[in-house]
Amino acid sequence: MAESPAKKIAFLNETDVSSLLSMELLIPTMAQALIDYSRGRIAQPNRQMLDVAEHGGFFGTMPAAGRSVGVKLVTFYPGNAAHRIPTHHAMIMLFKPETGEPLAVMDGRLITEMRTAAVSTAVVNKISPQNAKSLAVLGTGLQAHAHIAALRHVRQFDDIRIWGRTAENAASLAVSANGRAMTAEDAVRDADVIVTATASKEPILKGDWLKAGSVVAAVGWNGNDARELDDTVMQNTVIVESRDGTASESGNIRKSGAAIFAEAGEILAGDKTIDPGTTVVFDSVGMAAEDVAAASLVWDAFQLTA
Repeated sequence: MAESPAKKIAFLNETDVSSLLSMELLIPTMAQALIDYSRGRIAQPNRQMLDVAEHGGFFGTMPAAGRSVGVKLVTFYPGNAAHRIPTHHAMIMLFKPETGEPLAVMDGRLITEMRTAAVSTAVVNKISPQNAKSLAVLGTGLQAHAHIAALRHVRQFDDIRIWGRTAENAASLAVSANGRAMTAEDAVRDADVIVTATASKEPILKGDWLKAGSVVAAVGWNGNDARELDDTVMQNTVIVESRDGTASESGNIRKSGAAIFAEAGEILAGDKTIDPGTTVVFDSVGMAAEDVAAASLVWDAFQLTA
């Protein structure tokens, strides 16, 4: 019996991904992925992270199976930033759910960048007031840029405040974002939405600075025991992508012992609710379900152009 001809696997580089992935579609796709995960529709183990100790990096594997089936291989080298090299690099492989046949291999660096911001945006859109006007961003790297761009899809911020460890970088981002560079405390005071996107090992956001009813999206990561948020921040209502994954990976939670109120998918689905005026912390470490759903979005768009 003759074997079926081998099917061609698509290889998509970052330029391909950039041309096929839009934030407008990615934000609702991430919201649905979070809901599917929290409702048990996606099988996903905790991320496996290996230290590349000699070079100060990390190597991770992230599989997920649900509406889509795939795996992300990701590296994180914090020291790359000093050499103007992206700190994250990744590849994502997709498989046909019905048969397990390989479909595509695609560059995952931009997917990781965009889906991280899209996840935060989906959560902020659900729980922050529609009239939120002020945004504070602590950090000046890729995720700071990505979050400002993504959040503008759901809120009309007329006051964007930037803090960075380097005054020059903070000033540069403030100019490009039409915002203002200032101290971390001044940026956060009275802000409606706060994004922390640093590789800090010690808290850079203090709970005493937060106004009641604000929303914090913490996306920086520099190891399981590093943290961006102090204990006072973590005494607020904490939501996460995955209880198990975040509890094991988040230095914010591991160091503070904070209780997790809900997964983001539970909030987005309406299975759990947050009272208006509650100060909320979304502690995000990322998960495979997001990457695979985003890659599937790229694959669907690619097929329309093939």
